[in-house]
Amino acid sequence: MGPHPAVAAIRLAVRRVLHDILTDQSRLGRTTGERTGGRITARLARPFGDIDIPEQTPNERPPSPLVLVACSGGADSMALASALAFEAPKLGVRAGGITVDHGLQPGSDLRAEEVVLRLRELGLDPVESLTVTVGRDGGPEAAARDARYAALDAALERHGGTAILLGHTRDDQAETVLLGLARGSGIRSLSGMAAVSGAGGRYRRPFLQLDRQTARKACMVQALPVWDDPHNADPAYTRSRLRHEGLPALEKALGKGVVEALARTAQLSRDDADALDTWASQAEASVRDATGLLECAKLYALPPAVRRRILRRAAIEAGAPAGSLFARHIEEVDRLITGWRGQGAINLPGKVVAQRQGGRLVIRQG
Repeated sequence: MGPHPAVAAIRLAVRRVLHDILTDQSRLGRTTGERTGGRITARLARPFGDIDIPEQTPNERPPSPLVLVACSGGADSMALASALAFEAPKLGVRAGGITVDHGLQPGSDLRAEEVVLRLRELGLDPVESLTVTVGRDGGPEAAARDARYAALDAALERHGGTAILLGHTRDDQAETVLLGLARGSGIRSLSGMAAVSGAGGRYRRPFLQLDRQTARKACMVQALPVWDDPHNADPAYTRSRLRHEGLPALEKALGKGVVEALARTAQLSRDDADALDTWASQAEASVRDATGLLECAKLYALPPAVRRRILRRAAIEAGAPAGSLFARHIEEVDRLITGWRGQGAINLPGKVVAQRQGGRLVIRQG
């Protein structure tokens, strides 16, 4: 008799991601070997830069990759941790776990210690708890997220890991799409979370095609204790209100299937956004003059979606923080191309200034 369907589903999702990680590592090893004449001599590329490794021939197996799971103790991440612990040894992958204590609730340190014990009971190694200080930039949710990812990045580097698995589900994806829609910041915001993200593809999200209930059911049938974060039910947080009020209202008005439709929208939007990003990257060289300045006439001839991507990229290269550069900023810069009436310079985040000079668009530090 096989495992419960929910358990089988989470294990299959993790198995597929581990296969992808092994395939990527194998491809990376072959590429490195080709550059050294068929022999991997002393360096192996990793997400955090090349590292020294013992000399080996192409026939020798590379060291087993270490994959970490980010676990809060909630149902989604505990289900992910259990599936990783089950699947990793069968594929020759080392598996560890990280939990992050944000220090935002009384007793958070004790809960982090409990999560560490549960991860160790699953057989994960290494396992550690990381304590972070949450700032205020961008609001409490964004600040906590920034602190968490910074800690996870550092942990992956410290342990020499290959990837970190995150327990975001299809429900989380649907919420992310709606939040992006509310911001009105373009198709990239509707793309939601990528299955693979971060430098070197370090972050993997195996559960984006699975609903939250599947993960919770998998924990229940495996008798895995889970912790329900009270912040997830606190109406003070935008995502919490969306989860408990917004999405249920949409399903009541439109019928079941809203979550699945939003997740599908995310994937379609991501495909379109990726294609437009590629187009913009290829077109950028053709709209710059010999000195590297952007030519307004050539920019004007491009489709708006492509032109605005080039403008955004140019602003970021000039020093504008990507997280603070919104659609309204790019629209103002775009009007220097499409609605030129002699207007003055546009001030952008990061003390960057965009202005039109002699048929050229100049974007630089002010």
